[in-house]
Formats: sequence, structure tokens, C-alpha cells
Amino acid sequence: MNWYQKSSLSEFMQSEIAPYFQLSFEKEAYELNIKSTMEEMMVSVNYADLFVLAAKTAASSADNPTWDQAMKGPFAEEYWRAAELEVETLERIRAWIVVERTADMNVLPGTWAFKCKRYPDGKVKKFKARFCARGDRQKEGIDFFETYAPVAQWTTVRMMLILECLLGLKSKQGDISCAFLHAELESHEKIYVEMPGGFKQYDNKGCSKVLSLLRFLYGLRNSPRAFWQYLTKKLEACGMRQSKLDPCLFVGAHAIVVVYVDDLLFWSNDEKYIYDLGTKLREKQVDLKEESDAAGFLGVDLERLTGGRIHMKQPGLINRIVTALGFDVNETTSKKTPAERKPLTKDENGEPAQESFSYASVVGMLLYLAGHSRPDLCYSVSQVARFMFAPKRSHEIALKRIGRYLVGTADKGIILDPKNATSLHIDAYPDADFAGLYGYEESTDPVCVRSRTGYIIAVANCPVVVYSSLQTETALSTMQAEIYAMAQCCKALFPLVEMVKELSGAAGLPLGGPPQMKITLHEDNSGALILAKTIPPEFTPRSKFYALKTIWFREQIVVLGIEVVKIDTKLQWGDICTKMPPVITFEFLRDLIMGS
Repeated sequence: MNWYQKSSLSEFMQSEIAPYFQLSFEKEAYELNIKSTMEEMMVSVNYADLFVLAAKTAASSADNPTWDQAMKGPFAEEYWRAAELEVETLERIRAWIVVERTADMNVLPGTWAFKCKRYPDGKVKKFKARFCARGDRQKEGIDFFETYAPVAQWTTVRMMLILECLLGLKSKQGDISCAFLHAELESHEKIYVEMPGGFKQYDNKGCSKVLSLLRFLYGLRNSPRAFWQYLTKKLEACGMRQSKLDPCLFVGAHAIVVVYVDDLLFWSNDEKYIYDLGTKLREKQVDLKEESDAAGFLGVDLERLTGGRIHMKQPGLINRIVTALGFDVNETTSKKTPAERKPLTKDENGEPAQESFSYASVVGMLLYLAGHSRPDLCYSVSQVARFMFAPKRSHEIALKRIGRYLVGTADKGIILDPKNATSLHIDAYPDADFAGLYGYEESTDPVCVRSRTGYIIAVANCPVVVYSSLQTETALSTMQAEIYAMAQCCKALFPLVEMVKELSGAAGLPLGGPPQMKITLHEDNSGALILAKTIPPEFTPRSKFYALKTIWFREQIVVLGIEVVKIDTKLQWGDICTKMPPVITFEFLRDLIMGS
């Protein structure tokens, strides 16, 4: 029995989805030349599923309507009130002044962005309207100059979460309402926008007046940069120092802040310092809304477990991926590993893609998932990402295998558990798969002999950096491939060491060097190990030509006091990033890295 059959027709027609059903029915009835009424169709077993599916689809797409769709749709009154509130807010904060249009003005069109926000159960939470400027019509050098605006590195976020676990720090989350509108245009900046349509006081039919902006609207190409500069000044005025390692990390005497556009994460050993900082920001006209303990950030759930542990997981994103692939979690057979032992190849003569889902869209979601909470997907996702354009049937099958693996492991994520660490020890695990595609792809293709680099860098036994990619240069031996992997790993390791020192000191855990902090590079190739450790360097005739690949990081290893040690291949974390091991080995490494 379908869900809609559990209630009467009259009850259904009064439900929230009924208006969308009406729209879908009219469209489908016209295309199928159906003469029956909607009520008659509702009791028809042959057509009910079709229309209910169409209704659900319409309901989803209608959550982000255009102006015409919003004003002609079932929630026209609600969207109109939201638009009125938006204009009133913009007028109150003096976002613009009205001026006469002149011939030399580059006047940008305005547009309305509507959104119906819902609770997880689908019920309407609120209707939002935002008046935006068409930034795509801006001209560089006329109404914008620079657009770059940094966002927080996820490495920084993970580091702070590890410190929270290790030191018992207090955390809070904050959000800045109407963030971009905080930033004011400089006197030399001139940006003009068309009048907002639909409002009598700004009737733009044949009107010679335009809006001269005083504040940055959403949609402008330089709005993110302007807001970042604005917030940086406000935080510095509150005694916060901007980090040189991450421009979105701010360190104060008693608090640490990480900024991602308009989302802020606060940490301190005492909540009162967080509240004090929030009060100072509001006194400086920053519309900051403090939330409860950081339970999620950028789509990653942060579940606090017993013993001070934090479980980083993304069940919502996993559900979206599984749904996009067309899987029913109750009927889909799961897989033990996300990829086959055999590497995924170009398959130039293979069948074209056949599935209806968007390959690129699913890969994009998987990349976000693997980079934030699922390092066990690093290798498999890196493989399918090679074929974002013109994927073959074999690539779709590989993509669906990852989805089947997620069906059986939807509850997994990284468990930050540094309680067994005596300090913030840093462990790097570089690995390489020498010419892993050779024998599987066309031998005349230079890519087929490329090796794969993979590495994991852990702080206090918790993964912080995860990486997997084909090497850009062709290695002629396993040792050479491993040296390249070590060099690539060190590019991420060295700045991380400095960040650990900076953050730990700010959090009240000074780590000037041994024995407070130990840095170890774990390598399973004996030749690469000797070449990396030998001081002064001694090269063989075969290794001499790539000496520059080894000298630069070897010198830094000595300076930073990094110990390079031999590790058993079975314990090499980086192995999970370069190849697909047997099931038993894969599960062992996965649980070792992510926590069980």
C-alpha cells in the first residue's frame, strides 16, 4: 500500500503536497492526453505512482522558485511577505540610495532568490527571499577589481577538534546574519543595480532611476572578499591575531576562531571567553548569532561520544549519494570494499554511460565526503574522478560499487580519539604504487606508467591530511616513486608542524619540541628510507638524476628533527590511498585509521 492510500482523498487534497500534485497532474495529463479529473486519477492504480512521483519532484524543485514561479505558485503570499521583509531590511540598513541613471553607468540587473526552508521531516520551516545583483554582468576594472576571498582549511578544523578532545576545550558555533551586507563600499567604488521588481516605490517600468549601492549585495563578484576583509578588521579590533598559516584562523589570548565565510567556530578552555568575544563583535555591529556546542560544520556532523571523543560523519550526504544512484537501502546488496582489486582504466572502447544519474554530480559529492569524513574512500573516489568527462559504462559500475559500499557503512566516519596520545605526536605515512596502471591501459599512453602517490598525516593518532593522486612525473623504479611520494607528503607535513605548534600554544599546550612533540615519517621501502636518511647525501648512479627531489625535504627533516623509520607494509596507513588491498587488510587499515 502506497503512503497516500493510508488516508482519504479529501485528507490528501488538504495536504501540503496537494498544490504541487495539481501542477504535476495538469502537465502530465496534457502530455498523455488524459481526460480524467485529478480526483479520478488519484484512485487509479495505473497512474497514481506516476503523479505522486511528479508531485514530489515538483515540491523539491519548487523550494527554489524564480520570481514568476513564486508569485504564481501556491505560496505566493508567503514569498511576497518574505520579499517585502527583505526590501525593508535593505532600506533600514541603507544598502543603497536612489539616483538618476546616466549613460556612463554599468547598471547590473537585479534578481530575486527564493527558498522554502524545511525541517528534516519535510514540513515548512520558513520562506526566505533575497534580492541579489547579477554579478556576472560586472566589468573588471569598472565595478570590481579583486575577488579572491579565502576560506578555512579543513586541516585547521580537524586540528582544533583534536585539541578539543585532548584538552577538553569548550566549543561554540556562530552564524552572521546577512553577512555580505555588513561590508560597505569604499568611496571610489561605484556599483549600480536596477530597481527591485514588484515594488511600487521602485517601479522600474520606464524608470530612469537606479540603485547606487552603499553596501555589498549577494551575487556581486567582490562581495565575499569585501566581507572577509570586514570581518578580519572586526576580529583584529577584538584582540584576535590572524594566523600566517591559515588566513581564516584567528588566535587570541583566551580564544581561537575559525571562519568559513559567515560560519564561525569558537574554542576556549572557558565558555565565558567565547561569550565575551561574541559580545565584543556585536558591539562592533557584527550581527552574530551564537548557537549551541558545535554539533556540525559545513555538512559534517560532530557527535560527542563518551571519553571526550568526537565522531565526524556525514549521513545526510551519504543518503543523497545513495539516492542519486537510485539505490533502495533496504534492497541494495552492499559491498565489503569500495573498489575492485583491479585498477579502473580509461576503457576507451567501452560502452557509453547508460545510467540516468549525473556522474559528475555524484563524483563531486563523493570527493567532499572522502575529503572530510571518509578517508577509506580516498583511493576509489580518486579513480572515478579521472573520468568526470565522457564516462563509460565501466566507470558507472565502479561509481555504483562505491555507493553499494556506502549502503553497508553509512554509519561510519572518523572517530577522533587522541586520549591514548601523550602529546601531539605527528605521524606521516607516505606510500606509492609503482606504475599501477601498466598492463591495464594502452601501453602507448604515457599515463599508464604513472605511479600513484598516497599519504595520510595523523596528529595524536587522528588523521588530519589524506591524499591520493597519480604522480605528474614518470618514476623509473619503485624507490623513485616512493621518493616522489615522500616529497609530496613533506609539502603538506612541514606547514602542518608549524600549525600544530601555533594552535597548541594558543590552546595552552606549549610544544616547543621534543619530548612534547615527536614527528615521525614512516616509510616501508628500504631504498627510499636509506636515501632520505643519509646525511650527507650519497647517491647511486641511478638515483643521482632525481637528487633534487630528495635533497630539499631531507634538509628540512634535519632542521625539524623528523625521525624517518621503517614500517611494516601491513601497518602502512598510506597503503589504503594507493591501491585496493584484500578485504581483510582493507578493513584492518580502515578501522586503524578511522577508529572502530
